[in-house]
Amino acid sequence: MIEKIVSDLKNIFVFKETTQVGDIVLIVAEGIIYALVTGIERDYAKKDEWWQIHLQLLTIPPQKIAWTLRTPQFTGQEIFTMGGEPRFIKAIDFGGGGGLVQDKISGQIGPEKKKKPFLKVIK
Repeated sequence: MIEKIVSDLKNIFVFKETTQVGDIVLIVAEGIIYALVTGIERDYAKKDEWWQIHLQLLTIPPQKIAWTLRTPQFTGQEIFTMGGEPRFIKAIDFGGGGGLVQDKISGQIGPEKKKKPFLKVIK
């Protein structure tokens, strides 16, 4: 079921391939929530390459959490489980402009048409 949700979200959002401090991520767990990545630190206690991902959940009230994940898990390359529950996390690309999502949905990915600014400078 989570695979279908993730597939649908990939048709709605423009996602980044990487995740960095300051990114807004979309988390799919029991529900769908946003979070701000506040820190990424290597977890040297683990033999393999694991990372401490510090997140500020953008909920009311805001909550701080830290998850220990591998790179494919916190960059949306794989769906993983925590406590037996499937989870997905991936950074959203807000820098592409509003036209990219609509073009991606309609299948018309290409150069964007420049729109005239809505506001005009009056001297």
